[in-house]
This record gives sequence, C-alpha cells and structure tokens, in this order.
Amino acid sequence: MSRTSRSRTAVGALVAAALLATAGASVPAFAGSSAPPPARSGANGPAYDRVADFYGAYIDAVTDEGSGHLGSQLRTFYLTKDLRTRLAKWESREHADGVLRAQDVPRAWKVTAGDSGAGHTWSTVRLTWGSAQHPTYTYLSVQSDLATKKISDIKAKS
Repeated sequence: MSRTSRSRTAVGALVAAALLATAGASVPAFAGSSAPPPARSGANGPAYDRVADFYGAYIDAVTDEGSGHLGSQLRTFYLTKDLRTRLAKWESREHADGVLRAQDVPRAWKVTAGDSGAGHTWSTVRLTWGSAQHPTYTYLSVQSDLATKKISDIKAKS
C-alpha cells in the first residue's frame, strides 16, 4: 500500500468515526440500552405552584372524556370548602364553570406569582382561547391561603 493510500485510508477512517460519533450523539437511546428513560421531577413548592398544578390537572380532567368525577375530586382537594360553596352558587347563576369562569375549556394556561399578605398570596392565571394564530386571553386572580396552600378565591381580573 502506498503512502498516499494509507493517508487517505486514515483520513477516511477519522472522518467516518467523527460522523458516527456525531450521529450517535443525536440519536435517541434504543430500548435495552443503558441510557436512562426521560423523567420529570417535582417538589412541594410555593402556593402558585399548587395553583398551576390544579389548573393543569383540572383542565385535563374537564377536557378528557371518561375522567368521571376527577374534576370534582380535584376541587375537593385543592379548593377550600367555602370557595366550593361560592362556586356552586356562581355556576348555578351563570351557567358556566366557576374555576374557568367560562362555558368552554381553554387550550392553554399560565400561572404567574403575585403579591402576598395577611396570610394569603395571589396568583394570576392566564387562560388562552382560540387558535394559535389568533389567541385571546382571559385573566383570573386566584387567592391561596399560605398556611394550607388551598385556593380560597377565584375572580375574573379586570
């Protein structure tokens, strides 16, 4: 083998190895590989995290057919008894979902932390309606008790 052939072979091998390494880095792990599966984690965080947890789970529950009584169970867990009573009255009068302050279900939501004082904290919930090309938004002011982290009030934000 000539010196030129050996150089070309060595360069070709290096290029091939680099291409394989690059390709391997961007290819997901195959079943049976030693790579760990995707994971999510969580922690017991501030009250506005609980508001986000509630709205995410609640919207899923009222959207998904076959969720049974999950929406009601989520209300029992996350909302104070007094708020559940007030929501029932509001819903009877307005013929709408008091948690969402609407008759329909939004396609997205976002929770932002607000001020705190006198044992309460407030979060702003932005509900996204309409298409991705023409979204509209409604905003809710959500009050949580700092001691229990339960949601104690929901009002449309003006």
